[in-house]
Amino acid sequence: MSSLSDADYQCKHGDTICEIRVYEQEVIIVPILLLASFLVTLVFILLLRYCPEKVDRVRPKSSKPTTRRILHGIDAPPGINVLEHESIALDMPSTYSTFHPPNTYPSKTLSTPVATPSFPASPAPQPVKASFTPIVQPRELPRQRLPESFNLVTPLPTAFSLQSNSSVSLYRARMENRNVVLRVLNDSADASERHNFLGFASFLAQLGPHPFLPELLGVVSLRAPLVTVVEELENRDLLSFLWRCRQDHVDPPCEMTERRIFTMAKQVASALEFLHSKDLLHGNIRARSILVSKEFTAKLWGLHGVYTRKNQGVTQKEDPSMKKWQAPELLARRPASQSSDIWSFGVLLYEMATMGEAPFAEIPVTELLQFHQRGKSLKKPSNCSNTLHAIIKGCCQWKDQDRPSLAEVNRKLLSGEKSASEKVLKAPGTVNIEQYLQEAGYGEANSYTVF
Repeated sequence: MSSLSDADYQCKHGDTICEIRVYEQEVIIVPILLLASFLVTLVFILLLRYCPEKVDRVRPKSSKPTTRRILHGIDAPPGINVLEHESIALDMPSTYSTFHPPNTYPSKTLSTPVATPSFPASPAPQPVKASFTPIVQPRELPRQRLPESFNLVTPLPTAFSLQSNSSVSLYRARMENRNVVLRVLNDSADASERHNFLGFASFLAQLGPHPFLPELLGVVSLRAPLVTVVEELENRDLLSFLWRCRQDHVDPPCEMTERRIFTMAKQVASALEFLHSKDLLHGNIRARSILVSKEFTAKLWGLHGVYTRKNQGVTQKEDPSMKKWQAPELLARRPASQSSDIWSFGVLLYEMATMGEAPFAEIPVTELLQFHQRGKSLKKPSNCSNTLHAIIKGCCQWKDQDRPSLAEVNRKLLSGEKSASEKVLKAPGTVNIEQYLQEAGYGEANSYTVF
C-alpha cells in the first residue's frame, strides 16, 4: 500500500497534523539534512577563504611523510636566468604566512642559491636608548595570504656588485598581479641568521605601514625557503636612478627636475619623521637607501640597521663607507641623535642636486672630521638653486643644535617646491663606478644593493 493510501486510510479529511506525521521523512527529515549539508559546506568554504590556518588544524593528519616540491632554478649557474617564467614552489603541505617564535623553525636543506650582494650594515657608534619596545618574539603578521608559488621569478640585478657574504638572495617576481621583491634566506643560513631574518620581518610588521616606506606584503615563515615579500619599486634605488638620468635616451624615461628633488625630499623627510616619532634613528640616510617607484615616489629603506640596533641592542662595527654621510659627532664617536639624521638628509639633497656624485669627493675619509672642524661645507652644485642650497647648508651645521628640526625642513621643502623649476637637470657624462667607490670611501669588502 502506498504512503498516499496510508494517509487516506489513517487520517481524516483535513487533518493536517496527521498527514505531516505520515509524510515526516519527505517533508521534515530530508530537507533538514540537505540544509545542514549546505551550511556545513558553506562554513568550510568560508574558513578556507578567510581562515586557512584553521582548516589546516582540522584536517586529518596524513601518515605519509611531508613531500617537497622542487625549488626551480635556484641552483642555476650565476648569470643564467633560468628562473624566468618559472615559479618558486614552496614545501608541502601548504600553509600560509603566519609567525611563530624563530626557534620553532627546523633547519631545512635547499638547493644552492644564487649569490646576491647586500648592503653593508649601518654602523652606529653607540645604540640610542629608545622608548620603542623591542619584541621578544616575532608576532604574527597581518593576515596577508601568499599564493602557492610566485610567477616569473628572476634574480634581481644590482647597479654594481662587489664581494658579498650575505645570507639573503634577492629575486623579482609577480604575486597577485603586482611586482614584488623576494628576500629569500639561503640554505646555508644558521639558526642565528634565521632568527634575524624573521625578526626583521616582524620588526617591519610592527613598525606599521607608511606611504613612504616600502610595503611589506607578507612572509613565508612555516616552510622553506623562508621568504619576505616586499613591493617592488621599479626604478630601484635613488642612486642608480640618478645615474640613469645622466644618460640620454634611456628606457624607461628618466628625468630629474628641481621640483622633483623637492617632492622626493619631502617624501623621505615624511618617512624619517615617522621613524623619529617612534624614537628610532635611521643612521643610513643616503641615495642608495631610497627606493623609487615607477611613478617617481621616493620611499625610505635601509631599515635593517635600525632593527639590529634597536631590537638586538647591537653596536655595529665601524664602516668607512658611511663616513661621508655621517654627522661630525658620529665621526668623533659620540652618541647619535635625531639631528645626526638631519645632517645625512642634507648630504642626500646634495646627491640629488649633483645627480649622484659622491659627497666630499676630494676629502679623504681620514681627514673628514678636521675638514668639518674648519667650518667647511659642501660646495654649491651648478644645478642647485639658492633655496635648495640653503636647506643643505642648514642641515649640515657643525653643531647639532644649530640644525633645523624635521618639521622646519618640511616647511622649507614645501615652500621651495612651489617655486622650483621644472627644467630637466643635466650632469656631464656617466659615472665611473671605480672612481665613485674611491671618492665615497667604500672599502673593497663592501657591497651594494637595495634590500
